[in-house]
Amino acid sequence: MKVQIWSDVQCPFCYIGKRRFEEALANFEHSSEVEIEWKSFLLNPTLKTNPDISVYQSLADSKGWQLDYAKQVTGQVTEMAEQVGLAFSFDQAVVANSFNAHRLSHLAKKYNKGDALEELLFKAYFTEGKNIDDAEVLTEIGVSVGLDEAEVKQTLTTNAYTDDVYRDVYEAQTLNVRGVPFFVMDNRYAVSGAQATEVFLNTLQTAYAEWQEQPVELNVTDGPSCEPGGDC
Repeated sequence: MKVQIWSDVQCPFCYIGKRRFEEALANFEHSSEVEIEWKSFLLNPTLKTNPDISVYQSLADSKGWQLDYAKQVTGQVTEMAEQVGLAFSFDQAVVANSFNAHRLSHLAKKYNKGDALEELLFKAYFTEGKNIDDAEVLTEIGVSVGLDEAEVKQTLTTNAYTDDVYRDVYEAQTLNVRGVPFFVMDNRYAVSGAQATEVFLNTLQTAYAEWQEQPVELNVTDGPSCEPGGDC
């Protein structure tokens, strides 16, 4: 059974949702039959990479918030992340466009290393304070999951997988995806946002039970998510 996950590496709820989904999968008796496919979603496609400003300032500027309020909001998200064992460090996070990271993700998908790559991209951005738009950083991450260094570099220096990214974005639009993370299970059921582990587990069980049936219209359960333009 395939589970497709629309996500952006800059979305904190996507990383949190990943952990909650993984916990559900660990408690799902048919987990060995689940195939995970990561799909691209661009929260802020026009964002300019700028290591010289803080994420707080970028968020405040885009939202029209005071800087202190931006820090307060990210602090609340950090506390949520801690509940699933993640250590967010917005103090170190680098303001960076995620498009090249998405292209690299499609290369990793080609070799069934998409999930491993997504994990390291999230960690690089939210925990390690790395620039996920930097070619050297992306090359290091790609090689660390077993991708060929030359192929990674070729991907990053060309327009490779650009169409794949936009194809995912278009597909999300056809599904009326308003924000991420967005989990689609066997084209039958969808979970929107970083839902509780129990929600993921129940949806997995329901989708699996109907696996042999014809696809039905998606039933969406909403939760915390990020929307285009940086609305989180």
